[in-house]
Amino acid sequence: MISDWTLWLEWLIKSLVMIFALLGGFIFLTYFERRALARMQTRIGPNRAGPFGLFQPFADAIKLIFKEEFTPIHADKIVFFLAPILTVVPSLIIAAVIPIAPTTELFGRTISFAVADINVGILYLMSIASISVYGIVLAGWSSNNKYAMLGGLRSSAQMISYELALGFCFVMVILLGNSMSLNEIVVAQKDMWFAVIQPTGAILFFIVVLAEVNRAPFDMPEAEQELTAGFHSEYSGMKFSLFFMAEYQKMIVVSMITAVLFFGGYRELWFMTDWFNGALSVDRFWFLGPVYLLIKVVILLFVMIWTRATWPRIRYDRLMSFGWKVLLPLSLALVFITAVGIVLADVLKSVLYFWSIPVVSIMLGLFAVAVVQWSLRSKFHGRS
Repeated sequence: MISDWTLWLEWLIKSLVMIFALLGGFIFLTYFERRALARMQTRIGPNRAGPFGLFQPFADAIKLIFKEEFTPIHADKIVFFLAPILTVVPSLIIAAVIPIAPTTELFGRTISFAVADINVGILYLMSIASISVYGIVLAGWSSNNKYAMLGGLRSSAQMISYELALGFCFVMVILLGNSMSLNEIVVAQKDMWFAVIQPTGAILFFIVVLAEVNRAPFDMPEAEQELTAGFHSEYSGMKFSLFFMAEYQKMIVVSMITAVLFFGGYRELWFMTDWFNGALSVDRFWFLGPVYLLIKVVILLFVMIWTRATWPRIRYDRLMSFGWKVLLPLSLALVFITAVGIVLADVLKSVLYFWSIPVVSIMLGLFAVAVVQWSLRSKFHGRS
């Protein structure tokens, strides 16, 4: 009941744990990225502030807190002030529906390890992801700077281009899990991850979320060589840091979402369930759920950092073409393949049709790669 004070206490505790986990993750993700990039590029990275440079994020925070802030004289001051806040808030509240452990009995009551365990969690994710671009667009517009404005416009156009492919990726998961509840989707992956059933869809989803959070090689709204840092050109001090806080928190959240949708979320590997008589199963020990989820999130974050160190920023027109001409048709085709495979397996009572889903999707993914490579080669030979 809403009048039950323990329910309010439960919501408060879960909210504070999730917020502080994201804030703490943001602090050390900056350190993790700088150290990982340094190792890949044969550099040292942060190593002065504290042992192994672990205090470097705190030193950066202190510097930004005390750094003088400037507001352009012709800027819309109210929107200019609110834009960083509008960017940070969605990166926090989008994590509200992500389960980090199975529902269990504690203290004489049923505890759900999500801030809000709603039965349309995927719809909630899509809604919050769609409004997260407003902060960037308003930051570019309110600055009264042409480069910042272009960065904001690029962000909105990029979000629209990749949002459709993202929506079809969510549809794939809904078809496989037969639910829009994230908890039920995780439970549906007890016997097999969706990344195994739909591997091309998992890779496609990861590419799309990279573009959604403006990470390299899709960081066109802040292309320094073209826009002098883009939408946040006029920001300094803590306002400047809030944009990067939002970016790194989004990295953590989208890694959690990817893990939940395609890699079993808080569950162990499906073949680990019977190890040591179930001693490693979250069904027996619920507190292993956050550990498994953290391991998967760290691996996905490393892949994001690895991608930044490997792939150069692509040209903006090719970024848009890639979203509309490659990812959108591919995601639509993958939804069709998934739906047909599930229906045929159900109607004809043959698991062979179900396992045709990963085979056909991999073939389709390889065909898409071949088409992109052929297109790039044709343009290259056309110029020469």
